[in-house]
Amino acid sequence: MRRGKRVLVEVGPLRVVGFRRLWGAGIVTALGSQLTAVAVPLQIYEVSGSSAWVGLAALVGLAPMAAAALWGGALADVRDRRQVLLATTVGIGVTSLLLCAQAWADLRSVGVLLVLVGLQQALFGANSTVSRAVTPRLVRPELLPAANALQSVVLLSAGIAGPLLAGALLPVVGSRTLYLADAVAVCATVWAVWRLPALPPLDGGGRRQDSVPRQIAAGVRFVTRSQVLLTVYLADFAALSLGLPTALFPQLAAAAFRPSDIGVLYAAVSAGGVLAGLLSGTFTRVRRHGVAVAVSVVVWGLTVAGFGSAGSLLTAVAWLLPAGGALLALGVFRKTVLQTAVPDGMRGRLQGIDTVVAVGGPRLGDLLHGTVGAALGVSWTVTGGGVLTVVAGLALLLLVPGLRRQGARPGSEQEVLGLR
Repeated sequence: MRRGKRVLVEVGPLRVVGFRRLWGAGIVTALGSQLTAVAVPLQIYEVSGSSAWVGLAALVGLAPMAAAALWGGALADVRDRRQVLLATTVGIGVTSLLLCAQAWADLRSVGVLLVLVGLQQALFGANSTVSRAVTPRLVRPELLPAANALQSVVLLSAGIAGPLLAGALLPVVGSRTLYLADAVAVCATVWAVWRLPALPPLDGGGRRQDSVPRQIAAGVRFVTRSQVLLTVYLADFAALSLGLPTALFPQLAAAAFRPSDIGVLYAAVSAGGVLAGLLSGTFTRVRRHGVAVAVSVVVWGLTVAGFGSAGSLLTAVAWLLPAGGALLALGVFRKTVLQTAVPDGMRGRLQGIDTVVAVGGPRLGDLLHGTVGAALGVSWTVTGGGVLTVVAGLALLLLVPGLRRQGARPGSEQEVLGLR
C-alpha cells in the first residue's frame, strides 16, 4: 500500500487549504474556459465563412498575452498578489460575459470578436503568470513539484473533456450559452482567490517607484546573469520549438493514417500527460530538479523521434503517450526551478518571461516544422526534430554544471503560509 502511494499523484499540497481551494475551483474554471475556446473559432467561421479569420484570431491573442504576462509578472512582484490575481480573474469572467452579450445581440462582427479575444488572452497571460507566483507562497518548497503536477493534470484533463462537452452542447444550446457557462465557471476561482489571505511582497514592496518596463528589464537581466535559469529556458524552448510536431499532424494523418485520425494524435499527447500526472508520485519526489528538466527534454525528443518513424496509428499512439508524459514532467520541473531558484521579489517577473517562452516556442515550432516538412517530408522532419531535441538536452546537461546541481532547497528564504 505504501508503495502504491509513492507511485500515484502526491496529494500533500491538497492538505493546504488555500491551494486546495484554488485547485478545486480550477477544475471548474478550466472546463469552462474550454467551452469558450471551442465556441469562439466556430462563431468566427460562422460569421466570416473563412478559415483565414480563424487563423488570424489565434495570432491576435499572442502579442497581448505575452505583453500582459510580462506586465502582470512585474506587478505581482510589487503588489499584493491576491489582489492582482483577483482582478485578472474577474476580468476574464467579464470578457466571457461580453462574448455572451455579443452573441445574444447577434452582432455578427468578426472585429468585435477579435478585440474580445485579444482582451481575454491578455488577461489570461497576466492571470496565469501571477497564479504561478502565488503557489510558492502557499506550499512548502518540497511540495512544489507535486503542486505543479496537480495543476497540470487539471489543465490537460480539461483540454480533453472540454472540447468534447462543447461539441455535444453547441448544437443544443448555442455559443451564447457556452460563453455564459464559462463566465459562471470563473466565479469558482473568484471565490477561491477571495478566500486567500493577503499576499503582499515579502520585502515590503521592493522598488515600487520603478516603472513597469524597468522592472521587466531587471527581470531579464536577472535571467541572463543566472546560468541555471537561462539554461532551463533554453531547454524548454528547444523542446517546444525543435520537437513539437503538431503543425504536421494534419499532413501526417492524411498521408500515413486517415484524416479523421488527427483527433487521436492530439488527444494522445494530452492523455499521456494526464496519465503521467496521475502517476506523478514516481517522479515529483526527485530533488535534482535541473537534471529532471534535462532528462524530460531527452525523453521527449526520443519519443518524438520514435513517433516520426511510426508505421501505424497504434504505434504512433504508443510513442505519443510517453511523449505527453515527458512534456508534463518538463513543465512540472521547469516551473519548480523557477519557483525555487529565485527570490520571492523576482518570481512574478520570471514567471512572466516563462509565459512568453512557453507561448513563443510552439509558435516557432509550427513555423519550423511546417517549412521543413514541406521540403523534406513529414517523417524526416519529425524524427530529425526529435533527434535535435535529444542533442540539445544532453548538451545542456553536460555543459552546464549548475543545472546538474540545481535542486530543492528546503531552507530557502521564502515565506510559506501553510494554511491547513
